[in-house]
Amino acid sequence: MRNKIILFCLLLCAIYNTSRSQSISPDLYKASTIPPGLKENANSVVRYSENTINVKGPGKETIKVHEIVTILNEKGDKEAEMVMGYNKKYDEYSNIEMRVYDANGVSIKKYHKSDMYDGSAAGDETMVTNERFLAVRHTVANYPTTVEIVYEENLNSFISLDGWSIQNRVEKSVQDAICTVTVDPVMGFRYKNENTTIIADKEKLNGMDVYTWQVKDLKAIKKEEHVLSWNVLPEVQFAVNNFSCYGYTGDFTSWQSFGTWIQSLNSDVCALTPQRVAEVQAMTKDIKTDKEKARFLYNYMQKSMRYVSIQLGIGGYKPFPATFVDEKKYGDCKALSNYMRALLKAVNINSYYAIIRAGANEKAADPSFPVNEFNHAILCIPFKNDTTWLECTSSTQPFGKLGAFTENRNALLITEDGGKLVNTPRSTMQDNQFNSEVHLTLNPDGGARAEIKIAGTGTYRDDYVGVESVKLDQQKEYFTHWLNLKQPIFFDFKPAPDKDGVKEVKINLEYDKFCDVMAGDKQFYRSGVFDLCAFTVPIENARKTDYYFDTPLQKSCVTTIDLPAGFEVETLPANQTLKFAYGNYEVGYVYDAAKNQVTSTAKFNLTNQVIPAAQYTELQQYLDAVAKAQNKKLVIKRKA
Repeated sequence: MRNKIILFCLLLCAIYNTSRSQSISPDLYKASTIPPGLKENANSVVRYSENTINVKGPGKETIKVHEIVTILNEKGDKEAEMVMGYNKKYDEYSNIEMRVYDANGVSIKKYHKSDMYDGSAAGDETMVTNERFLAVRHTVANYPTTVEIVYEENLNSFISLDGWSIQNRVEKSVQDAICTVTVDPVMGFRYKNENTTIIADKEKLNGMDVYTWQVKDLKAIKKEEHVLSWNVLPEVQFAVNNFSCYGYTGDFTSWQSFGTWIQSLNSDVCALTPQRVAEVQAMTKDIKTDKEKARFLYNYMQKSMRYVSIQLGIGGYKPFPATFVDEKKYGDCKALSNYMRALLKAVNINSYYAIIRAGANEKAADPSFPVNEFNHAILCIPFKNDTTWLECTSSTQPFGKLGAFTENRNALLITEDGGKLVNTPRSTMQDNQFNSEVHLTLNPDGGARAEIKIAGTGTYRDDYVGVESVKLDQQKEYFTHWLNLKQPIFFDFKPAPDKDGVKEVKINLEYDKFCDVMAGDKQFYRSGVFDLCAFTVPIENARKTDYYFDTPLQKSCVTTIDLPAGFEVETLPANQTLKFAYGNYEVGYVYDAAKNQVTSTAKFNLTNQVIPAAQYTELQQYLDAVAKAQNKKLVIKRKA
């Protein structure tokens, strides 16, 4: 009997392998069979990819993946990794297999689920979570190498379906890929193309809707400087109108209906105890305006609470009660935003909990395609003439300022009538200012001492508040890199108090050799201690995508240079004014012979953070011109 069972199992394996070998050509494992055109600009080539998605009902989905990828060089080594996130209560993987083949298609290594690391997905600020991940990585020794991945995933909870990433990174081509979605029509399945014009084939099968997409011979997308993946990578987004998340059913027919679901989760968590309400009212009784009360309470929350992530079940979407946060003195973005709302409610100030996609230059939600891509919560106070937004997770963010993390996109306000998409503020260059003064003292032997004072607002303030908390060698590395400083022999960093949204820092530097060139009685110097614009961009012919800065910005620097005794100016750098469609740079120099002092005033402005692809060449030429202007030399000589 035992032998018959073994024989039966071997027969099943043979049938399985024969079936696979019939559908997958052996040539797909051989690197030599890659069409030459697919190697152009490519670090890897998807030889074959099949995604099969079966949506069984609200919250119930099965995903099967089979992919064969050939890695052409070390830049494609990520293809030899499997990292799969899951929730240990509602998500399960099975039939996991990763096979590795040499250039000739000969199998050289196999990995299974038992070979994978199973770890918690908790980060440094996460106290507890049900989220975990499975991971394995093969170290590629020779190129080309082919990796085959197979797995099945079963989910019992979701709000939105994952989409089909046709090409999930630039410099990756696709030979043959297919995706099939089978779904009950009552689910209200929807899809949307991103950076592609692919058309789905649709058919009926046993009462189910079956959608199929297929692509062949997609060339690699050439990497461009500062490209945003959501702006270039082809994808088909999937969504359903009916969902079930951790046992809570909902309707995603519209943004309004999804907001209603969120509102129902939040309905019983936004109240403080009567005693705490009385205390909050007492704290604010002498403050005259609602806005000043809100400012006071926001500062109170920042000083009293700390950010800690807790993601358990529906707690990933439902805030912890305001009473919990008030007692424990911590919470995540949802809990702290809800707590701030409860503080405002205690003094009769209306506010709205809001969810948003956070991250610099992240994609905004599409008003015409409701789907859950949010990862953060903030708060909105609709004052009569001044809508105010609050980032409740930061202990240092100024009142009413969001910053690059959440500005310039739309958020979903959770109102009494459901969800409503509204725009968050767009910062201007005046919001992100870098204003500096430098006193540079030159020594006769070519050395120098420099005293730098910087006042930063917006993104610069945020950076300098963060830099204040790290070690001195990290502070030195940060400023040396971002300001393009010469390496000093002495570096001292002194932060000043943060006041009214302006962060001041002072830096003292010493150099034993600040002079660039010494020739006879002449010395050649950089005209400044640092560069207002410390970067350029490469030449790119026929740029296809827009170039993104994090924010618009405004920078200035006044530099006073004390010449050594016995020296005078021979040559001042020329005054310059450079203009660009979205910014300008200007610098001027004055020599005061009586004081033996040179003063330079420089300004660099960027009026818009998004540079259209059509203006990229102009940007590149402009930044090159700025770099040359900043590199002009101050020449001094010994007096006769």
